[in-house]
Amino acid sequence: MKQYTHDVTLALAQKDFENAFARRRLEAATALDYWKSGNDRNFAAFRRSLERSDDFRVAEVVVQHLMKDSSDIVILGIGGSSLGAQTIAQLAFWGTPAYRPVPGKPRLHIIDNLDGSTFERFLGGLDLKSTRFHVVSKSGSTSEPLMQLLTAIHALEAAGGGKYLKYHFSGEAEPGKNSLRTMLTEIGAPILEHDPNLGGRYTAFSTVGLVPAMLAGLDARGFRAAGLDALQSSLAGACSALEGAAFSVASRDIGLSQQIMWNYSDRLERFAKWWRQLWAESLGKGGNGTTPVDALGPVDQHSQLQLYLDGPRDKSFTLIELPDRSNARASAAWAGKQQLDTYADRDMCEVVAAQSKATAETLARHSRPVRRISLQRPLDEAGLAGLLVHFILETLIAARMWNVDPFGQPAVEEGKILTRKYLEVPK
Repeated sequence: MKQYTHDVTLALAQKDFENAFARRRLEAATALDYWKSGNDRNFAAFRRSLERSDDFRVAEVVVQHLMKDSSDIVILGIGGSSLGAQTIAQLAFWGTPAYRPVPGKPRLHIIDNLDGSTFERFLGGLDLKSTRFHVVSKSGSTSEPLMQLLTAIHALEAAGGGKYLKYHFSGEAEPGKNSLRTMLTEIGAPILEHDPNLGGRYTAFSTVGLVPAMLAGLDARGFRAAGLDALQSSLAGACSALEGAAFSVASRDIGLSQQIMWNYSDRLERFAKWWRQLWAESLGKGGNGTTPVDALGPVDQHSQLQLYLDGPRDKSFTLIELPDRSNARASAAWAGKQQLDTYADRDMCEVVAAQSKATAETLARHSRPVRRISLQRPLDEAGLAGLLVHFILETLIAARMWNVDPFGQPAVEEGKILTRKYLEVPK
């Protein structure tokens, strides 16, 4: 079953965009054929992360290790590896006001940013005796997760737990000699193998994503199976990501340098941030790409919409809508008393659906290209998997159209080298 619809009708009403889209759609079809050929080793690694099943058992072993006698589990990392984990965990309301741990299971925390004051206060609020840490770094040498790991070790040793470190840690890094693997091996903690050909922002369906999915109480097997189905369907038949890439690249053709992803669910807030890194880091090369911006509806209708409608015409828009239903219903009696009959007995989700539709149509009337992605059922593992695959394919297709390598980030490496150089200065 198709998890969502992809509608560019409103954008095609604008003549300049329609002409650019028609040209780019033909190119997108050729670009998709390249990925279908299966000759790219990095794309092969992504496909392998969806097709394999032998890694479920090792992921389950690590999850059991982390959950044993624990009150809190902390996932440490940065970039795509962490954002993928956050995106998946948010499906279980992690990172929203509604988050509750699975009954009888530890609380889940995902820490990415390196802020010493925050991290110190965070650790101080935990019972370190029953806290476990899972550290993820593809290279095993990224500064931020290494610093997080070393700081957590220091805190545990200061609390008298230095002899029991192997019970507190696990991790994931690529094979070979690297700092993360060396430290965890010396500690005696379990460590998963990160595919060296799989970049962090493409790891949601690998063990990098399976472990947080299991920790959050989600159906990890169903999540991966839905992702594989979405990929196979897209490569074998109608591919909405093809139109999505044409939409995005055509927007740049007519001078729109920013792309807004506006979703209407708290549980997709980190998904938009995952996409922001995917799009920026994969495509922002050689003067190509567009600047990705995440927005949350209806909140940002009250903070950004004025600019989007009446400011510079330099943006295109992607609205993601859900058919969720809830019992968050307005009081009919009180609405009647206050002559607010419009809201009487309305579900909150109905109001949001009306707002997203109105926002899309208003943007179109102001000549802002807008597309609508509408999930066909309430958000679940299959729906999220479908969205992840869609935007990965959309990014890869756009990369071929712009003739850039979507799997590297050479400009980022320069900053990492300089950071290490500055830290080599004696304290």
